[in-house]
Amino acid sequence: MKKILYKYQIAFLLGIVSLTSCKKDFVNPNAPTTDQVFSSARGLVGVNLGAQRTYSLGGASVVYGLTTANGFVTNEVILMNAGNVAEYQFSRGGTAVDATNTVLANIWTNANKVIYDANSVITAAEALNDKAYASGLVAHASILKALSIGTMSMLWEKVPAGIGANVQFIDRTAGFTAAIATIDNALAKISANAISASYAADAVPGMDYVNTLNALKARYLLFSGKYAEAITAANLVDLTKKSTFNYDAVSTNPVFTTATATNNVYQAIDSTLGLPAALAPTAGDGRIAFYTSINATVAPRFRINGFFNATTTGVPVYLPSEMTLIKAEAYARTSNLSSALTELNKVITKTAAADPFKVGANLAASTASTATAILDEVYKNRCIELYMSGLKLEDMRRFGRATTERKRNFFPYPFKERDGNPNTPADPSF
Repeated sequence: MKKILYKYQIAFLLGIVSLTSCKKDFVNPNAPTTDQVFSSARGLVGVNLGAQRTYSLGGASVVYGLTTANGFVTNEVILMNAGNVAEYQFSRGGTAVDATNTVLANIWTNANKVIYDANSVITAAEALNDKAYASGLVAHASILKALSIGTMSMLWEKVPAGIGANVQFIDRTAGFTAAIATIDNALAKISANAISASYAADAVPGMDYVNTLNALKARYLLFSGKYAEAITAANLVDLTKKSTFNYDAVSTNPVFTTATATNNVYQAIDSTLGLPAALAPTAGDGRIAFYTSINATVAPRFRINGFFNATTTGVPVYLPSEMTLIKAEAYARTSNLSSALTELNKVITKTAAADPFKVGANLAASTASTATAILDEVYKNRCIELYMSGLKLEDMRRFGRATTERKRNFFPYPFKERDGNPNTPADPSF
């Protein structure tokens, strides 16, 4: 990724400059103009890179914010230092989480920035003569846009209907619909003009575009209660492929850098991964050792591991096994219990060696026989298999878990939105 960062440095810096307001305008005659960036295929790759950096890099990123906010309020992680004010608010939950929370403000601001940049790329790509190259640009931008809309729709009751001043708000379910529409548009572009090898050579590495688009589509269809369509989308995902946000010694894994390495912000709760006793992980579950490590000398005993265990560890955009769990849940909710149990047991019995990311429970198959029992097992295994993925709060609401198991249902809207937009909805009570 480091070489990619240098390769598109000019386009990325231009994007930063365009956001800066000042009293005087200074023109660098050697820098590309905005028109040049948005009319150039490689310039648009640079814009996508900038959007991906905004989404995934640093303590202000959406990746850090989603992992952190979700992790605290669903009891996946514990606070190490109350001096970290935003994280301290999450650890207390309830009304302690307010509109001053900087982590929430960062998610809100940067998710909207990504959507703005992605819209710009999608629009500009239409004018390119090389439609196969344009398909790749649209695919990458659409993944980032869908993730950003989806993230806001998981955390807030209502989300902006667009980008701009005094924007109206829509229900979060309409947010998921908008994310799906974005994905469908990208898939249609790829179907009409397959992504070219020349684009692949220029692209930011780590993304398997078609599989990622279908995986995110399956996720948001499930969240929308469209079970048959979710199964169809999940079946289109090649479970041997991976998509990741990649890091290196300069552009580092944000959770590792901020939390894991410092032991001063938060750590994994313990071997329960935050599940109640009735759903606690089975003894010998191989995923516990994947997602947590043990420090026998310095507290806390349990430490963050998994996808946040080193400076350069990549963070999955999705886990292939999420698709299997989507199918298990969708089948169970449509009374196809035999198929639901089959899909569930693919995850429960999976070994680390059989998984692209080496996540494996390696347990005996479940014998659950009722819809309720199967859904309990699906929820349990989503919480373990997808630990610290940012999806648990959405899962808790969807599975009807008791509110005593979490510290918030939805989050308040940041002051920076409320102060500038009279259409901002009322904050939720919990």
